[in-house]
Amino acid sequence: MTDAAIVTLARSGMRGLTHRAVDHAADVAEGSTSYYFRTREALLVATMERLAELSTADIAAVRGTDLEAVTALLHHWLTHARDRMVARFELTLEATRRPALRAALTSAGGQFRAMAHRLLAEAGVPDARRRAANLVAHIDGLLFDQLAGAGPRRSRTDLRDALRPLFEAALTPGRADAAGSG
Repeated sequence: MTDAAIVTLARSGMRGLTHRAVDHAADVAEGSTSYYFRTREALLVATMERLAELSTADIAAVRGTDLEAVTALLHHWLTHARDRMVARFELTLEATRRPALRAALTSAGGQFRAMAHRLLAEAGVPDARRRAANLVAHIDGLLFDQLAGAGPRRSRTDLRDALRPLFEAALTPGRADAAGSG
């Protein structure tokens, strides 16, 4: 049901995400979603946790600090998994008003930063924890920019070109620009 909630949220926004709408999207009997998720907050938290699970699996499939692999992941998120990313940002904004959702978001964000930290630390990058947090923040900004349509639509090559300086800053010792400062 959380997969149906993701699609509903991406296509209809927070106002359109109701138990009944998820029942319809999941093609289950009316009342099924509310049976498993008694409150709207429970549904939102479970949806955030499902998004984190899916993104964690995507990120875990990227080995090392390969720019091409990360570019492919971002391209995937902006094309084939676009609904997931839109739903993620919808929930991220909603988390500013809901403590339980905020806790789920904080947990998921911590996982992503920890994964990036491990990759950078394994690559021998000094100050890997700070650089990883900044790299994740920059990637999130790039994703949001593309999903919200705030910037020009980027091809896969454009995404790689946008990521290259972030990777160089994160991976190069002594580098003090965007991904290395904070």
